[in-house]
Amino acid sequence: MNAYAPVNGLRMYYEIHGSGDPVVLLHGALSGIETSFGALLPLLAKNRQVIAVEFQGHGRTADVDRPLTYPQLADDVAALLRHIGVDRADVLGYSMGGGIALELAMRHPDAVRKLVLASVTYTVDGCHPGLFEGMAELTPDMLVGTPFEEEYLRLAPDPQAFPALVEKVKGFDLSWRGWSEEAVRAITAPTMVLIGDSDLARPEHAVEMFRLFGGGVFGDVAGLPDAQLAVLPGTTHVGITQRAEWIAPMVDEFLDR
Repeated sequence: MNAYAPVNGLRMYYEIHGSGDPVVLLHGALSGIETSFGALLPLLAKNRQVIAVEFQGHGRTADVDRPLTYPQLADDVAALLRHIGVDRADVLGYSMGGGIALELAMRHPDAVRKLVLASVTYTVDGCHPGLFEGMAELTPDMLVGTPFEEEYLRLAPDPQAFPALVEKVKGFDLSWRGWSEEAVRAITAPTMVLIGDSDLARPEHAVEMFRLFGGGVFGDVAGLPDAQLAVLPGTTHVGITQRAEWIAPMVDEFLDR
């Protein structure tokens, strides 16, 4: 099923695949459902109902005259779930979508059963040094011929708006200051932290997040915590989207546990 929902002034695109317990997929910046989850979505849909969305200005959802912010994007997702009658769901977010998943769990805790946070940091310094300086230098020309530009040109309501989206995402990233440890620790949803070993997130930071969610105990004595940590070998930030054969069974096991 492919459809649009009237959400907070948007005509927000979403898809529903499969049947069973719902899991919501939240894509990365400058991406859409296909470039973030083209490999993973059909595997997850074998066992559960997959709800995949496209955010403001991304994919098939047209932009509107407002900035991109984590609170607004999280509220958009919550409103869409209410619109389609889903009271509570598991949520898997990748990159920017992982930050939106975090914000969703903070602002709408009753809507989130379990979280999978892929390639996410909760602070600026959780990323490798220089990443945000590099973001400041990003131009649309640097993305010519990439899967991100190709997807946008093929699907967007206004294909000429890709440069405007790049500028909006740059402003979004460069204005972000992160979340406090207290805010992350207060999330009650069981959470899996998932990164590549050569991701934008530093491995040390992923361990910090894992501990904030209750992980890092001696499980044979204390019992397994609700949190899980997965570090995929030989995997980059973009490369994690191609590790579906590894990720799907881990996510299925975590969500079913």
